Amino acid sequence: MKNNTFKIGIPLKYDDNGLITAVAQDHLTGEVLMVAYMNAEALRMTLKTGIVHYWSRSRSKLWKKGESSGHVQTVKEILVDCDGDALLLKVEQKGGACHTGYKSCFYRTADGDIIGERLFDPDEVY
Repeated sequence: MKNNTFKIGIPLKYDDNGLITAVAQDHLTGEVLMVAYMNAEALRMTLKTGIVHYWSRSRSKLWKKGESSGHVQTVKEILVDCDGDALLLKVEQKGGACHTGYKSCFYRTADGDIIGERLFDPDEVY
């Protein structure tokens, strides 16, 4: 991924809905920020711009991460798993990754304890 030239050189396996799992991870700390899905167009836009795009299953549309909040993800590296059916996006996250205001979508323990850092109030952003 030198000079912002992004490409995928191996075949990817999309599911029956044309989606592939995409895990966003902080490129410096390794913290998992979120899990989402990409279709071929979202991946193409991500590779072209260096800004992560996803496919919203709930809204059935392409979306650029941070398009309404300004909390964009800039791609630093993309890894493909051994089966070619999942992507690991190492990103630089501006602001919080979670729409609930937390740095990461993984801000709760299985017991429900809040362990994450809330960076913004979603009522003020969305």
